[in-house]
Amino acid sequence: MTQEEIVRNLVRKIFSSPRTVAIVIIIALVFAVMSMGFYKVEPGERGVIRRFGKLNRETGEGLHLMIPILEKRNTPQVQAVRRMEIGYRTIDQGPPAKYSFIHQEALMLTGDENIVDVNITVQYRISDPVKYLFNVRNVESVARQVCETALRQVIGFHTIDDAIAGGKEAIQMETRDKIQELFDKYNCGLLCINTQLQDVIAPREVDSAFKDVASAREDKERMTREAEGYENQIVPIARGEAERMIKDAQADSLERVEKSTGDVSRFLAVYDEYRKQPDVTRARLYIETMEEILPGLKKYIIDSEGNGNITNVLGLPEALSGNTKGGESK
Repeated sequence: MTQEEIVRNLVRKIFSSPRTVAIVIIIALVFAVMSMGFYKVEPGERGVIRRFGKLNRETGEGLHLMIPILEKRNTPQVQAVRRMEIGYRTIDQGPPAKYSFIHQEALMLTGDENIVDVNITVQYRISDPVKYLFNVRNVESVARQVCETALRQVIGFHTIDDAIAGGKEAIQMETRDKIQELFDKYNCGLLCINTQLQDVIAPREVDSAFKDVASAREDKERMTREAEGYENQIVPIARGEAERMIKDAQADSLERVEKSTGDVSRFLAVYDEYRKQPDVTRARLYIETMEEILPGLKKYIIDSEGNGNITNVLGLPEALSGNTKGGESK
């Protein structure tokens, strides 16, 4: 008997009895139901199991088993960053990207009672899947209303200059904090990660004036940077020059002190000699002074007693023979 005939006879015996057929059907149904009970939670997801519509448990990543029919599952993505656009919608990512502006959302009133069109992008994710699924109905709609409300409130506390030019970073941070505050108040299980202002447009009537103001601010910042660069360049040079002048002054001061000290010592030495022999010292000083003030002239010393004695100091023989030149003094 072949293997095929053996299998055929076995199947005939099984299905020949109604009880056996019922057992086979029950076993098949059990396996089918059990296969329906297996589910997989992908990376970044969180499994939430409901039994008879009520929260039963949470499950992490991997393969899990639940009771079919009696239990239902949700696997929200808790790690994915979601994006919400306020004041505009992205039609085509491009390039080039195409946008559609929603003026009803974008039109806002500033703290100084000016009207601006504000476009902002909000990034958020699910922080608590249970709150996200059960606490709020239509969470995405609520999140949009929360973001728009928070932005309007923050813009209402700032001037139009802050919104257009210098206060964008502060507005973004305050808007993010306000959105998170409202998320927590509604207990909707969302976490605001970041907010980014895209466009803040002034009213058409004063748009050119605000552009001029922005241009002036840019010029001011550029000139400030140039001035700081010049300061950083010139200050070290000036400090070096000042240091050099101080060193020169100190050296000159030291030189003058040393010279003065030497002059005093020399004067005291001459004064001591003068007290011993005043006439001789006076004559010597006179001769040295004449040599100093008349360095290029021939000089003679004549006896003051009138006895005809002439001392040959410089070139006396030439003076006596009459060979003086150029009318030099005798």
